[in-house]
Amino acid sequence: MDGWEGIEEFVAVARTGSFIAGAASLGVSRTHMSRALARLEDRLGAQLLHRTTRRVLLSPTGQTFLDHCIRLVQERDEAVALIRDQGEPRGDLRITCCVALGERFIAPVARQFAKQHRQLTVYLDVTDRTIDLVAEGYDLGVRTGNLPSSDLIAAKIASRRSRTCAAPAYLERMGTPEKIADLNEHDCLTGTTLQWHFSEKGDEILYRPRPVWSCNNGYAVLEAARDGMGICQLPDFYLNDAVQSGQLVPILEEFAPPEEPIWSVYPDKRHLSPKVQRFVAALKGTLPKAMARPD
Repeated sequence: MDGWEGIEEFVAVARTGSFIAGAASLGVSRTHMSRALARLEDRLGAQLLHRTTRRVLLSPTGQTFLDHCIRLVQERDEAVALIRDQGEPRGDLRITCCVALGERFIAPVARQFAKQHRQLTVYLDVTDRTIDLVAEGYDLGVRTGNLPSSDLIAAKIASRRSRTCAAPAYLERMGTPEKIADLNEHDCLTGTTLQWHFSEKGDEILYRPRPVWSCNNGYAVLEAARDGMGICQLPDFYLNDAVQSGQLVPILEEFAPPEEPIWSVYPDKRHLSPKVQRFVAALKGTLPKAMARPD
């Protein structure tokens, strides 16, 4: 028996909430839908749908099975599109990235991508939780720094620099650090990163500040630095405007850390997916310029 029989019908009914609407979406009869779903449940030995006179509801088993079936149908359609040399992204594109990059940089690219590809639904999950892409059904993640060993495919899409800064009023009051060790005598403002990164003669130096103010939001740390509360180390994109306007002054520039890579990572099986390929290309074409430090 055809292993696909009933799967597309099941997805259509689950999405529309009725056999009539599901049949219309596939261009088949209601009788065909009922028979296909009944045979699928027989093969599985489980009930997927609860049928009433007014609506169709998913059983707990059906809800679990639906997520897998949706991905099966999408990947089948993408494979057919590739063979036909159409390559138009379609279905769902699920992306995850950290809050700092997501709100300011990834979200605008994702919005534009969705506008350009009307057959695609883009889901962007902005979170600082490290998500298991395979287990949780994501197509793509955006991550920074050195990546742990894994089976994921990684492509560098941009890089970012960090700077150490303070307000002129703070430096006038407390003095300007000339060495990394001088930070021991200063008020430090920290975010989610517990260690600050520096470089001296090509060697990486990690410094663990003792904060007088800490917040898991980079913009809150930036505002504290503007307010003269102390010294911060943040990625350039937080600091550029404040440095250009003179509200913050870069310090310890001779010990500035090297650029930190930004990666797109995705499961190997999605490597040839048109939606993933094109979105990675959009990130590569957009992020480096958007995140560049002004001259």
